[in-house]
Amino acid sequence: AGAGAMLAVLGASWALLAAAFLAALLLRRRAPARRPGGGVVSGLFQDLIRYGKTKRGCGQRPAWLRLLQVPKRWFTHFYVVSVLWNGFLLIWLFQAEFLGGLLPSWIQYMHRALGRDSQSEDVGNEHFSALLVLLLLWLHSCRRLAECLWTSVFSNGVIHIVQYCFGLGYYIAVGSTVLCQVPTNIRNGEELSVQICWYHIVGVMMYIWASLHQHRCLVILANLRKSKSGKVVSLSHSVPFGDWFERVSCPHYFAELLIYVSMAVTLGFHNMTWWCVVMYVLFNQALAAVLCHEFYQKNFSSYPKHRKAFIPFVF
Repeated sequence: AGAGAMLAVLGASWALLAAAFLAALLLRRRAPARRPGGGVVSGLFQDLIRYGKTKRGCGQRPAWLRLLQVPKRWFTHFYVVSVLWNGFLLIWLFQAEFLGGLLPSWIQYMHRALGRDSQSEDVGNEHFSALLVLLLLWLHSCRRLAECLWTSVFSNGVIHIVQYCFGLGYYIAVGSTVLCQVPTNIRNGEELSVQICWYHIVGVMMYIWASLHQHRCLVILANLRKSKSGKVVSLSHSVPFGDWFERVSCPHYFAELLIYVSMAVTLGFHNMTWWCVVMYVLFNQALAAVLCHEFYQKNFSSYPKHRKAFIPFVF
């Protein structure tokens, strides 16, 4: 009962974050970016929900707000942190699962705080499921880091320092959330093939499919700023076409959501804590997608009318 209660608190924390981004999504129109005498609170709100090109809709921001911004290209740091942190967690969990190693004492303490050391049974292959999801999360971070370094062409856009710090903490929190799904009494010596279930296969296939489309869309965006020889010739924004861009303005955000859904499938559908993470990703990416969609519609008069912002045919 203690384990369930503490994990419910962890899930509730993610649900609270999801609710915060849902509220921001709903309030973005109630606190217009350009409102005469909008005040400090409205300006700060807009500064915290927008980044990159969408900050152009904020009008002239006060000097003190401009001091609290960093280059958008610092997104790369998020994936550096994720590769290192989640790679560290992955190594420890792999050693504990297959090599008879022990999790670090601080991880065991975190498990005890969540009541996970009280479980004696491995329900639903949760040990292997968590290991697989942590591997998928780490591979996702490696790919995104490589894309930031060698594929994407960042403009001179900026993000708020709070957004930057939040992004750094996010990948630490999400990897730790995966680890908290595993009881401390790690088994070892069991055949790997015995632990593989159908939902692992479905989840991994969905993950690969969504990842391929996300990469293609990021390549399309990068190519808008490159010549045929691959040289960067512009940092301006253009209307993208091809792949999922034919249906939505921000297919790379939609693919991000699908990647996290694929991890929920890999965990066996029943993990409510991870579904709360998925809800957070849904509203976080929806907010970013809607702001980008509005930017395209405002700045390109011939922008395709049939495109949705985030989810094809739906939203």
